Amino acid sequence: MNRSASRSTHRARNRAAVGAALVSVALLAASCSSDSKSATTTPVPAVTTPADTTPGDTTPADTTPGDTTPADTTPAVADPSSAFPDLAPPTGETIVIGLVNTEGTPGLDFPDLRIDTQATVDYLNEHGGLGGRPIELVNCTAKGSPETSQVCAQELAGKKVDLVMLGLDLFPDYATYTAANIPVIGVLPILPGDYTANALFLTGGNATTVGAMAAVAKDHFKAATVGIVSADNPGANGTEAALTAALDLAGIAHKTVKGGDNETDAGYQGLMREAAKDNPDLLVSLYSDAGCIGTMRGRAALGITIPVITTSICSGAEVIAEVGDDANGWTFVGVGTQKDTPELKILQTIMGPVLGIAPEEVDATALGLGGLGIIGMMSFATYANQMAAEGTEVTGASLYEFMKTTAGLIVWPSGAEISCGSAAKYPSICSFTFPVGEYIDGKVITIEGGDAVSALDYLP
Repeated sequence: MNRSASRSTHRARNRAAVGAALVSVALLAASCSSDSKSATTTPVPAVTTPADTTPGDTTPADTTPGDTTPADTTPAVADPSSAFPDLAPPTGETIVIGLVNTEGTPGLDFPDLRIDTQATVDYLNEHGGLGGRPIELVNCTAKGSPETSQVCAQELAGKKVDLVMLGLDLFPDYATYTAANIPVIGVLPILPGDYTANALFLTGGNATTVGAMAAVAKDHFKAATVGIVSADNPGANGTEAALTAALDLAGIAHKTVKGGDNETDAGYQGLMREAAKDNPDLLVSLYSDAGCIGTMRGRAALGITIPVITTSICSGAEVIAEVGDDANGWTFVGVGTQKDTPELKILQTIMGPVLGIAPEEVDATALGLGGLGIIGMMSFATYANQMAAEGTEVTGASLYEFMKTTAGLIVWPSGAEISCGSAAKYPSICSFTFPVGEYIDGKVITIEGGDAVSALDYLP
């Protein structure tokens, strides 16, 4: 097996391992969609090109009185999310970021997040750093237990890191970070305690994913009744409970049918048949990976025409290649795209060497959980460069405050606007919008209008 195939297989195993407990991996694909941009146009540090001093036309200017309106001399500004290739290597004082990520435990082994984050740091250390400061990434591995997360917090506090970036850490020791005055920014909240922690999270986890599902059900499909299929395990049950709470807020009646983590084709057909039995307006599937394929095939085999919502896990290239037109009628919350943008080229430049393939061969929609590290670090760099351009000193604390209080910031590379603390019940969450796609004519495209869907009105 070649290196690329091996990495892809490992990433697929990681997605399967976390299963329904992290349905919110859909947020990754949402963040990798590049269909919208913030209006923010703050310039970023760039390489200075000497002015052209070659003698030119010396004909005196026309001094005939005319329009005396001063010419617009406002300099053109660079898009802060795409200017990185033009930035010189940073030369300031190194900023130290501690990364806490879970690895080496069966079912909780996510090395790709660390690997992809380090690759992003390596890229930034050639292209501007964090507002002109080189980055040192200090990794600490948790093992999926409170004790190991506490050890990491104590270790990073002892090293006096400027900022802690939470990868996938189930039990962050927020008390230790707070006592050491170390700001914490995470890529994905996992357990309920994360939502109210002394931290910020770029993406919103299950609460915002299911809130967006309820918004699509209510506003796009005008559904009054919904049938849900879900695995019966602690993680899936928690997601299903959050979804039904969101549907209750939307005033939508619902019925849930639960099955095993892995079913036979006949088993998936049985689940879809039972969920559709009362002819609801809409179906929702909370299955992932093999469950995506099984439920899609099961619905098609039974001739069910009721539309279905699921997460972007089921819109992945591997799934669509397997099911083909059995995906007709399926809608995906948090869908990603491979749209040709400057941000896509940056992402491909970062990941090409990691995957051992040419950059143009990198599929941005298939990076799995590791891509969250790219999104987090590139977002931090975008904010830091904006701060530096405004004359603000870039530190861990100032970056945290800037992200928390500045309007118009975006999640890189999607352009989705962040608004930390907009939901009182979830003060640490900064992002609430999702692009939504559907399968049409052999591919997944954004729904008509292409606008991102907000989860704010239906947060459980």
